[in-house]
Amino acid sequence: MLPAQKHTLETLLADAVKQVVQASQGASEANFVEPTIVLERPKVAAHGDVASNVAMQLAKPLRANPRQLAQQIVDAVLGLAGAQGLVDAAEVAGPGFINLRLAASAKQAVVPAAIAEGARYGYSDRDEGKRVLIEFVSANPTGPLHVGHGRQATLGDALANLLGTQGNAVHREFYYNDAGVQIGNLAMSTQLRARGFAPGDKEWPDNAYNGEYIADIARDYLAGATVAAKDGSPVTAKGDVDDIDAIRVFAVAYLRHEQDLDLTAFGVTFDQFYLESSLYQEGRVQGTVDALIAAGKTYEQDGALWLRTTDDGDDKDRVMRKSDGTYTYFVPDVAYHVAKWQRGFTKVINVQGSDHHGTIARVRAGLQGLGIGIPKGYPDYVLHKMVTVMRNGVEVKISKRAGSYVTVRDLIEWSGGMTPGEEVAPDQIDEDTICRGRDAVRFFLISRKADTEFVFDIDLALKQSDENPVYYVQYAHARICTILGDWKTRYAGDAATLPQVDLTPLSSERAMALLNKLAEYPDMLSHAADELSPHAVAFYLRDLAGEFHSFYNAERVLVEEDGVRNARIALLAATRQVLENGLALIGVSAPVKM
Repeated sequence: MLPAQKHTLETLLADAVKQVVQASQGASEANFVEPTIVLERPKVAAHGDVASNVAMQLAKPLRANPRQLAQQIVDAVLGLAGAQGLVDAAEVAGPGFINLRLAASAKQAVVPAAIAEGARYGYSDRDEGKRVLIEFVSANPTGPLHVGHGRQATLGDALANLLGTQGNAVHREFYYNDAGVQIGNLAMSTQLRARGFAPGDKEWPDNAYNGEYIADIARDYLAGATVAAKDGSPVTAKGDVDDIDAIRVFAVAYLRHEQDLDLTAFGVTFDQFYLESSLYQEGRVQGTVDALIAAGKTYEQDGALWLRTTDDGDDKDRVMRKSDGTYTYFVPDVAYHVAKWQRGFTKVINVQGSDHHGTIARVRAGLQGLGIGIPKGYPDYVLHKMVTVMRNGVEVKISKRAGSYVTVRDLIEWSGGMTPGEEVAPDQIDEDTICRGRDAVRFFLISRKADTEFVFDIDLALKQSDENPVYYVQYAHARICTILGDWKTRYAGDAATLPQVDLTPLSSERAMALLNKLAEYPDMLSHAADELSPHAVAFYLRDLAGEFHSFYNAERVLVEEDGVRNARIALLAATRQVLENGLALIGVSAPVKM
């Protein structure tokens, strides 16, 4: 239902409850604690449009039979002036649920609301001004983005959009681990390639990176190439094969640029790229360690420095500084989250792979140990499982470019219609292929809960049928655009008149089902944001497309009767708007023809 209608119903129920309490023998209004009015949709659609358990909440303190109390509240609601035109009927169900049926005019009100509010239909200002930081992707600059990073990018970007619908000021951040052992391995691998060695040679160590992209970096380094930087100065290769530091700087810049290109193709942008190395350069890591020592949260044992993480719920204490003097990887993570807190982000969400589960307790324990006011449970985590890629019924594991895994670029290109193994330069791939692939990848990767395994079927992504969920939803949008175009051509239809159309002809079962689904959109956004569950948007879009297709198959739209035709056109215009809005939230295009 519309937010205004929901608020009105909550007010009506609250007023009805007060009436019933005042009329109850022995009930003192002075001692009455006003209950929380929670409105939900009944699990069975035939039971009504809205349900409340308020009578069951009050039965015990009022020492009343819940069903009898529910009936008294129902009678009071129906007698209130505000219920006229909003509530058509009310009944008591089960142990004391109150089921309300909205008037047809109330359901129809969603049409002008969706049309008038346009792209902001369903938005709320309940969290206005709240600053939220979402960290996602955060890939090491040691290789191309793989499909797991693609799932992170999809989840993080959609979650940021979703939280934005509730008024949050969302900051998107990418954290580069550019200061660890893996960066040294990258530099070493590039240097070996530059010297003419390759995987399989006796000089090639086990910890080297084997992908063909290493050969590309080495070739450009020797050629003195310049790599553009998105958030810094361009880096020009020295070409000196013996200068390992210069090789490292160029290799990291090269791969950051490659990842930027992949993210651009994927339609994902960030507000800030944060470097792990800056935490050391600014003294944040050492400062965090010193603060934990001063707080008495550490101890020395076996030549290592340990953090008492068991004080804050971890299953065992964790090493902070190893016997060789280097820090374990969670220490800069603690320093990084202190920086997030100090930058004013009171809510932080990290979208990461499920392999990061073990770091949650130790990062939170480190933050609690500092005693600087960071709340328990900070930061929040959305952990996702990995993706299996299938084609022709067989798992695809290898990318020629990456060597041992499927990249995001691979998945976009294959889902856009290219064949695995097909050699095409990135600048020679047409935009339609990239758009089709991006839409399929983003919709598929957001269509399951983050913590579930996901099989990406490339063959399904290429199908132009109802089996393909992204095609099914996009086709609904394109079909409506075609109908609206025909209406304008054949009947000189004017979209500006639609908000004032008489909607009383929208009374059939299929029309009501579509109206109900449109009215669910604001609540869906609110609940999905609260649960950090952007997959709910994809679920909703499939359901909305299904209701539209059912309506369209049951009722002709461009009929001769003006009133009926215009009402149905208005309903379709509202449906088109909500489809476009939902697709935009998950980063998928809304085509006008297919």
